[in-house]
Amino acid sequence: MNRTQRIAAAAVIGVVAVGAGAGVAVAGNDDGDNTVTGSQADQATRAALEHTHGGKANSVERDSENGAVWEVEVTRTDGSTVDVRLDKDYQLVVIEADSEKD
Repeated sequence: MNRTQRIAAAAVIGVVAVGAGAGVAVAGNDDGDNTVTGSQADQATRAALEHTHGGKANSVERDSENGAVWEVEVTRTDGSTVDVRLDKDYQLVVIEADSEKD
């Protein structure tokens, strides 16, 4: 292996090592943040706001409590914060006071 090939091989190994480290950092993120975005999250937000008759959606997460698939945290127009849990079809499972806020 000539000098150029050794340098190229070392560069590839370095890139792979950095990528693996980033993957471990993401996988090791244990702050409980399951926030999701995208068209499904947008659908969950619309459904939650219909059930709360407006307000502001603060976050959308995947959920498994009470048979739900989605949890949308909503600040209602009166200032209270609730968790709206929805099933896979964006139908209401339950609305609960947000235990982290209230």
